[in-house]
Amino acid sequence: MTAALESTILENVADALLVLSNVGLGDYSSRLSLPEGGDESLHALFEGINEMIRSLEQEKQRSDDYQRELEDKLNTIEKQRIAIQELSTPIMEVWDGVLCLPVVGVMDTARSAEMTTSLLHAVVEKKTRCCIIDITGIEVMDTGTADHFMRMARAVGMLGARCVLTGINPHIAQTIVHMGVDLSGIDSHRSLRQALQVYVSGEKKK
Repeated sequence: MTAALESTILENVADALLVLSNVGLGDYSSRLSLPEGGDESLHALFEGINEMIRSLEQEKQRSDDYQRELEDKLNTIEKQRIAIQELSTPIMEVWDGVLCLPVVGVMDTARSAEMTTSLLHAVVEKKTRCCIIDITGIEVMDTGTADHFMRMARAVGMLGARCVLTGINPHIAQTIVHMGVDLSGIDSHRSLRQALQVYVSGEKKK
């Protein structure tokens, strides 16, 4: 092997190592220039390396596309979760300084915590003076559910807002009395409309 050929081979090997190093760093754009003439095995090696880099580039593109698709789906799921949470805790300002939280469905620890957090933030944000919690949509109330509402009402009171409970049906009223739940400090009215009328009348007298 002549010195010139040996030098050419070393240069080609150095080029190959440089390109492979770039690939290791995540750069799949580099390609080896196929040596003209010379050793056919070296030519075949370079073609193999270039083909490998092309395959890696394609796999990387597929992986990036999948990652973007997955992120889009996760963002969509998160938006849906937030929308569902907002729908399950619809806090409405029914009068100046009066918020209403209609509660429908089953109350559990997780939902109670989310509901309380949302309500307290709304009380502070809107400078609420009265908060009406309407439970017309609840058919059955156990000890745990009653405790959730008591904690929520006390938390609202600690922020300086008056808390009113409406929509208590006869069955729930009997259950609350039977359980001995202390409702002192919490006003209750038959309906949301009645509670709002009482509040407005009281404001007009001031």
